[in-house]
Amino acid sequence: MLSLSITSPGTAATFLRGASSATSTSSSFHGVRIQHEVSARVPAATVSSSSGKTMVVMMSKREAELKDIRGKTTEELNEEVIDLKGELFMLRLQKSARNEFKSSDFRRMKKQVARILTVRREREIEEGIGKRLSRKLDRQWKKSIVVRPPPSLKKLQEEEAAEEAAKSA
Repeated sequence: MLSLSITSPGTAATFLRGASSATSTSSSFHGVRIQHEVSARVPAATVSSSSGKTMVVMMSKREAELKDIRGKTTEELNEEVIDLKGELFMLRLQKSARNEFKSSDFRRMKKQVARILTVRREREIEEGIGKRLSRKLDRQWKKSIVVRPPPSLKKLQEEEAAEEAAKSA
């Protein structure tokens, strides 16, 4: 079990991963204390506050994104993969041109693409499509992709067109 303590001079709150409740104690420790213990894992995590109320921790951001992805059709997922890969290409161009960009966008987009492809593969497994056929279908799908500008580039082009129209008017 993983135990995380976040404390201030007067209070301490311990969050236990895999435990059904947490404890509160007083401490003079200023910072974060992490302890690792081995025990059975319980999927639902609860937190106990200093007033004694127990509340359930909300779903993580990744799980919420996966829920949204699973709600989409396979065609929508394919379109989103194409858009994200176009965005990654634009980021690489910005990096090579030494323009300003968020470096965290690389990791975020790559992970989003991986999540989408994972859901797509899960659906193929449910349909009984084997690994070999899946790779063959994936190669065919990649060949059939029609190159188009990514959404961020379209947005930039529209903004530039609007600026030129405002200047000429």
